[in-house]
Amino acid sequence: MTPSQIQNALIVCLIVGFAFMEYVSRRYKNTVHATSEDTKLELLMFISLLAITQPLAILTTGKLGAWFAPELKDSLASLPWWAMVGILLIGDDMTQYWWHRLSHSPLLWPLHRAHHSAQYMSIRVTFRNNFFYYLMMPGLWIGGALLYLGFGGMVYALYIVFKLLVILGAHCAWRWDEPLYKIPALSPVMWLVERTLSTPATHWAHHAITNEDGIGNYKGNFGNLLFFWDILFGSAHITQKYPDDVGLIDDKLFGHERWYHQMFYPLVQSRREHTALKFGGGAYAEPKPSPGAAA
Repeated sequence: MTPSQIQNALIVCLIVGFAFMEYVSRRYKNTVHATSEDTKLELLMFISLLAITQPLAILTTGKLGAWFAPELKDSLASLPWWAMVGILLIGDDMTQYWWHRLSHSPLLWPLHRAHHSAQYMSIRVTFRNNFFYYLMMPGLWIGGALLYLGFGGMVYALYIVFKLLVILGAHCAWRWDEPLYKIPALSPVMWLVERTLSTPATHWAHHAITNEDGIGNYKGNFGNLLFFWDILFGSAHITQKYPDDVGLIDDKLFGHERWYHQMFYPLVQSRREHTALKFGGGAYAEPKPSPGAAA
């Protein structure tokens, strides 16, 4: 089997494995109440990422490399594995941290809000986003450039598999870290793990509908593979607890956006009251009570 075939086989195993744990733990049945709009958005985004966005990034960077710098083809293929992993962590994962963080700014929020509009956590949410969110993600294009420079093979394949293991686990309805926090002997291990990798507790906090409970941190905990970036750049919030509700308050107040508005904004725009998915719109902010309001 080629490295690519091994990568794809392992990814299928990961998806099936996490889906199985969601099912047998009954977390999927009890907590995931998805609508047909959710299903359309999540399925079409998953297909578009695999069939359009990722191949386009790889093909385009390869063509541009062959055009402008043919002498650099496979020029980094002789690097040791640890150097390749280090470059991937910076070029792919750290840039994704900053892209994710910037996507919570008013300008880019419409391209990312679809990921937060799900009122449940599950592996099915992992790639739920706007089409242009992934098309513009720097890490995909840097990854394509690194493949041109010789990062193919088992190092790249296993890096992708391990990153997907962490990301799927962080979104999974089955909270794999929850029982581990209850074992005193594992406290030092979990202290290190949750400061290194994204876990359900830290990532669910990022999807929380509010920060008022002291658990939610939807303006932080941006890490994808490494939670260390949140530690390093001051956006971490660790409680080892999980928010009661995830999603967006404006969807609860004004109704859910249509799947095509979420996926294809700005090509199609919402007519909903208080929406970020139209020109001139913005993220809904609950009005603050006046200082003199009665308690």
